[in-house]
Amino acid sequence: MPKHLSSIQLYAQQMSEIKRRIKVIDFFLLNTGHALYQATTLESVCLQFRKILELIAFSSLIANKDRYSAVYKNFASNWNAEWLLKDLRRINPKFYPIPIEEKPSQRIGIKTDIIPITEGYLTEVDFISTYKKCGSILHAANPYGSKTSYHFFQKAFPLWRKKIILLLNCHEVHFVDNSGIWVIHMQEDGDDEVHFYKFELMDKNN
Repeated sequence: MPKHLSSIQLYAQQMSEIKRRIKVIDFFLLNTGHALYQATTLESVCLQFRKILELIAFSSLIANKDRYSAVYKNFASNWNAEWLLKDLRRINPKFYPIPIEEKPSQRIGIKTDIIPITEGYLTEVDFISTYKKCGSILHAANPYGSKTSYHFFQKAFPLWRKKIILLLNCHEVHFVDNSGIWVIHMQEDGDDEVHFYKFELMDKNN
């Protein structure tokens, strides 16, 4: 990790990488892109989803490189999504992005209300399920085992994309060993850059 970048800048870089991979997915799903065959096309899309999930999982640990390295080492050796989330939660109980929407506030002195999104996004349960499904298609099929249902993946990809977008489009992130929260905008009017804003609890005594 570049030493000259702050934790939130590194996080924003990870989010930008996710956006690039979403564009690759869109190339295949929306722009009639292909990798010559149906199977290789769907496998290429699945690889992007799996990479995106990994980027989501590790992004909130960048504030503490040593802890990040320990979890990554364990994960790299076993590739179990449930164990991964358990390890991440042990280090940072609030590691998972919190999807929100911002609305103009009607309260005096408050510009914007932050409202949690409660449905339709990629939950931790969805994360585990999606990660496992991605893993299943990225391995060669056992000729004596059950066949891969490529039709299932064709139907699932748009829903996975929609859930990931809703999770990340506007979200809160809590770093390890860091007070306050960061609000992330994956894009804003006028540009396609990732933007971030820090919020701290106000001291009521002041």
